[in-house]
Amino acid sequence: MHDSQHTLPDLRGLLARLPDTAALRDRCRGLAMLEAILGPDWADRHYSFDSRWSEGEETASMRDGQGDDWFLVFSAAGAYARGFDHTAPNAGAQLLPEVPAAFRSCVTEPAFGEEDGAPLATVCFWREPGDAAWRAPSAAPTGGVALFDLLAAEDLVEAYRAWAEEYYELEDGLDPAPIAHVLALRPLTEAVVSALNPELDLDELADDMAEIGYPMA
Repeated sequence: MHDSQHTLPDLRGLLARLPDTAALRDRCRGLAMLEAILGPDWADRHYSFDSRWSEGEETASMRDGQGDDWFLVFSAAGAYARGFDHTAPNAGAQLLPEVPAAFRSCVTEPAFGEEDGAPLATVCFWREPGDAAWRAPSAAPTGGVALFDLLAAEDLVEAYRAWAEEYYELEDGLDPAPIAHVLALRPLTEAVVSALNPELDLDELADDMAEIGYPMA
């Protein structure tokens, strides 16, 4: 059983560590680009970003292949995040009614729910343009806070390096320099791509860069 007495402080801690909306969007795009390089097969990727999700909206997402996921929607209204931990009870009925009207379309988005359209959420939070900090429902989440940990990492380069080496089973390890290059959203070069994935060429990433909205030279 999940203990909400312990879960809520974890969420507060996460929200205190997250960067502002613009910086978080940049982190999400950098992570998605790293995943496109390390995992050319989209099905193998953990993190993704769609800069053309819908008119005026972009989405970042995470899927772990085990039933856990999160989605972040960026728009003129700000940013809305919803996570789902498959081991926790669905808390949508308790969490989602407090989501501001500006994000109601995110709450009812079919892609973020079950096949019958019922919303799935075990944690959610948001930030509107005028907010000084991230906000969340007063109800305690039932799980899924840890799914966002990488986004809030103080040293994202090192945090991603350690995670990717384990996830992709990279025995030779990864050089932090090209990781830092991508997370800084600097234009890709053949040398950077090759340092991360020697079997991939820069021109093979054109479609991914366009979808992610990654800066091109």
